[in-house]
Amino acid sequence: MISLMKDLFLNETKRTILFLTISGLSLLVSFLAPEDIIFDPAWIPILLCGIPIIKEAIEGLVTRFDIKADVLVSLALIASVIIGEIFAAGEVAFIMQIGSLLEELTVARARAGIEKLVHLTPLTARKILDGKELILPAKEVAVNDILRVLPGETIPVDGVILSGETSVDQAVMTGESLPVDKGPGDEVSSGTVNQFGSFDMKASRVGEDSSIWRMIRLVQSADAGKARIVRLADRWATWIVVIALTAAALTWLLSGQIIRSVTILVVFCPCALVLATPTAIMAAIGNATKHGFLVKEGDALERLAQVSQVAFDKTGTLTYGKPQVAAVESFSPDISSEELYRLAAEAELRSEHPLGKAVVRGYQQAYPAETGLEVPGSFSMLPGKGVKAMTDHVQVLAGNPSLLEENQISIPENALAPAADYVQKGCTLIYLGIGKSFGGFAALWDTLRETAPEMISRLKRLGLTPVLMTGDHENAAGTIADQLHIDEVHAGCLPEDKLHYIASSQEKGKMVCMIGDGINDAPALKKAHVSIAMGGVGSDIAVDAADIALVNDDIRELPHLVSLARRMMTTIKCNLTFSMTLNFAAIILAITGILNPVAGALVHNAGSVLVILNSSLLLTYRK
Repeated sequence: MISLMKDLFLNETKRTILFLTISGLSLLVSFLAPEDIIFDPAWIPILLCGIPIIKEAIEGLVTRFDIKADVLVSLALIASVIIGEIFAAGEVAFIMQIGSLLEELTVARARAGIEKLVHLTPLTARKILDGKELILPAKEVAVNDILRVLPGETIPVDGVILSGETSVDQAVMTGESLPVDKGPGDEVSSGTVNQFGSFDMKASRVGEDSSIWRMIRLVQSADAGKARIVRLADRWATWIVVIALTAAALTWLLSGQIIRSVTILVVFCPCALVLATPTAIMAAIGNATKHGFLVKEGDALERLAQVSQVAFDKTGTLTYGKPQVAAVESFSPDISSEELYRLAAEAELRSEHPLGKAVVRGYQQAYPAETGLEVPGSFSMLPGKGVKAMTDHVQVLAGNPSLLEENQISIPENALAPAADYVQKGCTLIYLGIGKSFGGFAALWDTLRETAPEMISRLKRLGLTPVLMTGDHENAAGTIADQLHIDEVHAGCLPEDKLHYIASSQEKGKMVCMIGDGINDAPALKKAHVSIAMGGVGSDIAVDAADIALVNDDIRELPHLVSLARRMMTTIKCNLTFSMTLNFAAIILAITGILNPVAGALVHNAGSVLVILNSSLLLTYRK
């Protein structure tokens, strides 16, 4: 259905561009042609561009009593044709159709995100029945069914682990950058990915009650609640129509000259008014594109200019979203920190765990001049605990405290306080056992983007309040918030928590801009007054849910985008003021008979050109 709608939109756009091309050429021929020409080519834009306007105006009036700008345009077209001013009628139809096309191009929307969320739900599940595995459709799983999940598989329903230990990638639900170790008694959610060990689980929430389907419904409901902004010309259309008709009727009654009344209708046609918003938006979109932003919603910048708060997801937005080694601490008198780092990297060389890969990558970056790491003689992955490897003729254990306890290695008292300090800063620790004794630990964290502090500072100077919302625990969130001087922090957020915060803020009159990168951010991105997704590291679903995508993930350009949006609104207001002032001045000249319909059309179309030129200044705007 989405693909069909997209094809129809593209075909409609191509047809409109073709009609405008033909109409423009026809008006040029009409302007250059002699007065005694048999057929005036200006009829062509009336038929191609004018008839659709008149048809839409009639449908709006009859079916909904909807008085929009096209009502006045239709009256001016019909009146111009009646008195024989064909060229003026063609001009008006042509200009109005250009404005309509620009508006359609700026409000085109991409809606593939919900489809992609649906595709995350696994199609099959492994049910354990009488000791045997039975593969069945995931939608047929019932509550209390016993399921088996193998390494690399997506968990089909919500449930509780009965046996087995593993690590689960929960980024789809919580946005956490690191897999979470799970064992018997722990809950797991549908749509999350089992990383290593196999496990058996009991289903607790299935079908549309599962976590992934709740998120799909959140995205759908949030999208439905965000109405598109109506163009300004249509907001004021009723008053424009009333004033124009009153002025035209009074002029006809007092002067007895219908041509003056028709001229009033022509000059009062809101061409410049219609062009004021879409031309400024398109110019601002062009500027935003040069700074790495893909603006998908036509009115997104208009909404961005209204926000008072900017809510950030942490992982992948303010941070890089990848674990990096913060420090390696040795507590063995015989092993230096560098040597301990090497042993840990060699032990993790064959590991598929993100933390293990980070240790290897970190050592290679920290000591590029060293010879290559040696492949361990033996290696075993212990799901939910860590790894065991034989390297340098010594056994190396790298994992959590329970792994060391199982091997009769205790953590000394002098290591507990430093370890607690790193945990307090939001780090994840890999404890290291060398032989039969404690070697130390490696501390890993998600690194802050270098440009984040400056970006937050500039947003504050623009009068915006930054808010941090993350699925990570309080320590990790607090550490990042302190570095960025963000006062409002919400940690441990699930997708619905972010959604509820944005909804409650907007109920209080605080318009929120949401910036995120993960699938778990999609509901909040949809609900926010305006939303920006990290297009480089972000998921396709987050990008589809957002109004704007930051293609190169350079967040330092966010303050420029806010300034550009505000400047765009100033330009729109200037355009509107100018166009209305010109129209009223032209009406006075029309009432006095100084302007005829053709001259009136040229005057107000000149206003349209000036509006376009003023909007084009946004292309090079830089605060």
